[in-house]
Amino acid sequence: MMTNKDEQGKALLNIARAAIIEVLHTVPYAVPDVHEHMSWLSKPGATFVTLTQRGELRGCIGSLQACNPLIDDVSNNAQSAAFRDPRFPPLAVDELDITDIEVSLLSELQALSFSSEADALAQLRPNVDGIIFEYGPYRSTFLPQVWENLPQPQQFLAQLKRKARVPENFWAEDVKLSRYTVSKWGETDFAKECVHG
Repeated sequence: MMTNKDEQGKALLNIARAAIIEVLHTVPYAVPDVHEHMSWLSKPGATFVTLTQRGELRGCIGSLQACNPLIDDVSNNAQSAAFRDPRFPPLAVDELDITDIEVSLLSELQALSFSSEADALAQLRPNVDGIIFEYGPYRSTFLPQVWENLPQPQQFLAQLKRKARVPENFWAEDVKLSRYTVSKWGETDFAKECVHG
């Protein structure tokens, strides 16, 4: 039996896939019905949409703050992950069937307070926190899922700095770090036919 969380995840995955199909087929594709009991979709939400093919990353784009209705945020990020991630060429029609979608719904951001890099590292919670690194114009984030590949806090933060295009050993007093948690759902968590409707 599916829980409310499962229903929520299934709805978000359906919306994400529908948004991608709409672009690929260049005709309007009916977004899954948003029933009255899904009024949560019209409330502001921040999501990341990650695309993978056979376990390899194929695109990942998201929002860090809840500015738009959740249904719009997921749709926009799904299309951006598929067609506007600068690391990859736009998704082609023949890739759709081998592409798995994961949606991460972010909690509110929490700014960390720390006196040094060692203090900051001690506050990171592996496999729990997504982290945002900020220094002047430099900014980057890793979802909590990235801990699977970078399990040590020092390694995690070093790669986060590298993603922000600053040296891995860089530190300054005005570095800012924020954390968030996610609820995440992947199409692989459900039977494919269940997600694709």
